[in-house]
Amino acid sequence: MTKYGKKIWEIVEASRGHPTAEQVFDELRGACPGVALATVYNNLNRLCGEGRIRKVSVEGMPDRYDRAARHDHLVCRNCGRLTDVDLEDLTEELERKAGVPILAYDLKLIYLCGECRKAREKEGR
Repeated sequence: MTKYGKKIWEIVEASRGHPTAEQVFDELRGACPGVALATVYNNLNRLCGEGRIRKVSVEGMPDRYDRAARHDHLVCRNCGRLTDVDLEDLTEELERKAGVPILAYDLKLIYLCGECRKAREKEGR
């Protein structure tokens, strides 16, 4: 792993906020002022390809990055807030129903967060 790759991996692993590439870049610049945004993207893609981190894509939002440990996500349909949720591993059940071996899955549960629900109630929706 490159020196930038190691630092980027550490940033993503330590974060529970699902940072974007730009947020990783901003944090990395504190330790490595000369780093380029393209270097961050290249390393994020490499780390994802190696299975060291995960990319979390939500329609209409920038990609975010997350630790590789098995967990799922709640995604607010309105504001895009991404929250970890630990559900049981569904791999065996999915394999049984699909009839094929499952290498991985990415479960995103769509909901309205408390703040967005309150805002809608105030609007009378």
